[in-house]
Amino acid sequence: MLSPLNQERWRRFKNNRRGFWSLWLFLFLFIGSLFAEIIANDTPILIKHQDAFYYPLFKEYSELTFGGDFDVAADYRDPYIAELINESGWMLWPPVRFDYRAINYDLPTPAPSPPSAENWLGTDDQGRDVLARLIYGFRISVIFGLLLTLATSIIGVAAGAVQGFYGGKIDLIGQRLLEVWSSMPALFVLIIIASLVPPSFWILLVILLLFGWMTLVGVVRAEFLRARNLEYVLAAKAMGVSDRALIFRHLLPNAMVATLTFVPFILVGAVTSLTALDFLGFGLPPGSASLGEMVSQGKNNLHAPWIGLSVFFVLALLLTLLVFVGEAVRDAVDPNKTR
Repeated sequence: MLSPLNQERWRRFKNNRRGFWSLWLFLFLFIGSLFAEIIANDTPILIKHQDAFYYPLFKEYSELTFGGDFDVAADYRDPYIAELINESGWMLWPPVRFDYRAINYDLPTPAPSPPSAENWLGTDDQGRDVLARLIYGFRISVIFGLLLTLATSIIGVAAGAVQGFYGGKIDLIGQRLLEVWSSMPALFVLIIIASLVPPSFWILLVILLLFGWMTLVGVVRAEFLRARNLEYVLAAKAMGVSDRALIFRHLLPNAMVATLTFVPFILVGAVTSLTALDFLGFGLPPGSASLGEMVSQGKNNLHAPWIGLSVFFVLALLLTLLVFVGEAVRDAVDPNKTR
């Protein structure tokens, strides 16, 4: 059950119709992308063959299972295998019959091919379906952004809380370390690391975390410095309340009010950082579902505008929704807002 204060904040958030509906639309798109394998895949969801059911999404079957000639993985797009299955059963396909890696070898024109009944948003210059890559790229970008936002928030809040609560030498040393660390060129360090270690999802996450955790330190530190000398905190200290209880029970909830307003914008920054790194070639491994790589494809294939326009609209929609949600959260937790 929400407290009266949180109920009032939720009411303010709902009153911001733009932010409220942006949150629901974002959740709809994100949750839908979690089932990308069911929406876009080059294997059927379900097969019925000779009164038996098969699940190609979860298990690989041989051609011999369906009456083929070779003991190799069945290619369900092969007309011969499809005819064998359909003779005594059926196949239930996803709406988009390609995943982010599948290449359409039956294009009517050389790749990149324009939108068609088979490829709704066309293909890229390697013959891969643009819509499938957008769905998978949207998912990996949002998951990356959420993980990075969560990790940076935890570390930033913890560092800011320690500095602000204890002050003195701890705060002084912490501020000097922050100044030195924040002055390091993150992009150059990333380029050096990428030349030594092949980049991956987790390596990129760790590198961006190393340079992104400082975002919330200043906000949380300022809140703790302001609140630690308030009367109720001094009274709790006089009564022998432990530092841990003071931080988590009394000071941190107040600091989180200001922190929450930054979280959606940190998520926006995380998504754009991954997109920019992928665009520059220092992001996810080649062949991954990446919005940044699709932006690069759009730049390199100006004669195929469906690539650039598709990824532009997806990125613009994603970032716009997150910004609108961030504005609604900011208004909801603003203590100066009245009924």
